[in-house]
Amino acid sequence: MSQQIPEQMSVVEIKEFGDADQLVPSSRPVPEPSENEVLIKIAYAGVNRPDVIQRRGLYPPPPGESDIPGLEVSGTVVKTGKNVSSLHIGDDITALVGGGGYAEYCTAPVGQCLPIPKGFSLEQAAAIPETYFTVWSNVFDRCELKSGETILIHGGTSGIGTTAIQLAKAFGAKVIATAGSEEKCNACLELGADLAINYRTEDFVGKSKEFTNKKGVNVILDMVGGDYIQKDISALAMDGRLCFIAFLGGPEASVNFMPVMLKRLKITGSTLRARSKEFKADVARNLQEKVWPLLAANQLHPVLYKTLPLSNASEAHKLMESSKHIGKIMLKVCD
Repeated sequence: MSQQIPEQMSVVEIKEFGDADQLVPSSRPVPEPSENEVLIKIAYAGVNRPDVIQRRGLYPPPPGESDIPGLEVSGTVVKTGKNVSSLHIGDDITALVGGGGYAEYCTAPVGQCLPIPKGFSLEQAAAIPETYFTVWSNVFDRCELKSGETILIHGGTSGIGTTAIQLAKAFGAKVIATAGSEEKCNACLELGADLAINYRTEDFVGKSKEFTNKKGVNVILDMVGGDYIQKDISALAMDGRLCFIAFLGGPEASVNFMPVMLKRLKITGSTLRARSKEFKADVARNLQEKVWPLLAANQLHPVLYKTLPLSNASEAHKLMESSKHIGKIMLKVCD
């Protein structure tokens, strides 16, 4: 079944790899959902760091995914594939997608679609998938963060950081966050961090050791890399776990690995976009079971910084690259 759907749609595409001005409005055919997908009329799309990296030519979409940027959306189901029975035309949903979010319509695998949390607007709902899928799969699945443990979160006021602080606290962990200004440190504390460290003026290794009575932290979520790698290893406790989800400071460093042996550390990392649909569907099920009730109870909430129209996607990218934001940058697509 379907409703009246146009043949063409407005999109923002990458004209050529480069700076934010390479994001330009264009027109594309409306995509057709496969048998296990739905077609969404998009209301809002989230802007994420992977979109910026893709625009620079450093993060190509996986085979079969749209080259249009945008990895999370909210909107209304307007068409369903023949094997889809759990969603219906007219349902409002939020979804993690492999690309195509900067557009009026996009397809999404049904397993990566989630209902709008109770009490949430479409704008708020579109700010959830990319960061919540990423944090859950890395912090709780890969690093097995437990209640009572201490986690150090770098980039505490990024979309990932604001999500990780809240989720870790909600599940009983103690939270240390790093940020680049007093304003951002205060924002981390307001979100529930037990300690916020200004990485420009303070030593996060020393402060973390002081907070943990010299034991070190149990888990580190790092999106920086570079010269943070050795510092992370120093900051970890015995049997600590270090997880990389990005390398804003570069993927290479000269590292002394002796502490990895002596402290029995685990170093891991992942990217989400290239994972299988089955993996993402499993994460979605975990989120709906364990996190959606907390969202509905207002114990968690996405931090929205600014919403711009889709046509101003280049301005949204410039804002993200300035690192002035606290929380999520969003694009409004349709009313």
